[in-house]
Amino acid sequence: MKTRTNLKVLIGGGTGFIGKRLGDLISKHGYDVTNVSRMPGRNNIGWSDIAMRGLPDNTHAVVNLAGQQFMDFTKAWTPGFKQNVQNSRVFTTKSLVEAINKVEAKPKVLVVVTGVGAYEPSEYNKYDESSTVTGSDFFSRLTIEWEGAASKVDPSVRLVIIRSGVVIGREGGMIKNMILPFFLGLGGRIGSGKQFLPWIHVDDLTGIIKFAIENEKVAGILNGVSPHIVTNQDFTASFAKALNRPAFFPVPETILNVLLNPERAMLLTKGQHVTPKRVMELGYSYQYLNLDDACKDVAHLFPKKTAN
Repeated sequence: MKTRTNLKVLIGGGTGFIGKRLGDLISKHGYDVTNVSRMPGRNNIGWSDIAMRGLPDNTHAVVNLAGQQFMDFTKAWTPGFKQNVQNSRVFTTKSLVEAINKVEAKPKVLVVVTGVGAYEPSEYNKYDESSTVTGSDFFSRLTIEWEGAASKVDPSVRLVIIRSGVVIGREGGMIKNMILPFFLGLGGRIGSGKQFLPWIHVDDLTGIIKFAIENEKVAGILNGVSPHIVTNQDFTASFAKALNRPAFFPVPETILNVLLNPERAMLLTKGQHVTPKRVMELGYSYQYLNLDDACKDVAHLFPKKTAN
């Protein structure tokens, strides 16, 4: 195993679902990880520490994964919650960029993970990293501001922006919200099921981040998605098959619009055809190219229903 002994990586949001997996991955390869988090911990520092004291000495790379979850169903989609969703992404990125710009010994790379919500939902358009971001809805406008904050980093620092799809993993993301109804045999497609669902296994998202940290040729926009293009109906069938459960209970779009607010519900009811053209051209090797394999990996921890 190739190791990077004592190289320091600072992870904003490092105690979250993706951040923990990233920290585990790069620690195994010899990196020294410090998390920026609101939670206390042995390897954690607070956002106020970054504002007051700046980056830890000799930081090699900075990654920002921080942000209030869009799909926290315990929170109503109010103007206050939307502001928190925005601030938790834009302001944390600004804070890290300001700290980088102030320090004399700058890190080699800043990696910021945003989302494919940058691209306008469509049943017909096909997007890669060269596609235009229009700012046609809340999530696209948020991404423009978010990535704009990252772009203010000193030009001597390599900037990589990864627009992530839906992240598939056992500990969080979409699976965490879906596992109970699917496990009980109450899962089903959302709306027509025809909307595209750009997805990525958490091991590949963290793998792309590590790839970006380690490869000087990697810069600019990357689409953090699998090259396997699927729809919501495809995902429903694959996840139900992995759990050996039926999935005959579709969720009408109108119900989600009422429960979640149409602006937030569109993350589930609409989608984008997104390909990782630059990721593949740069030579990243995916661990999970196929949705069935990704779903099987997630489902294997749960007991399967067997015939009597």
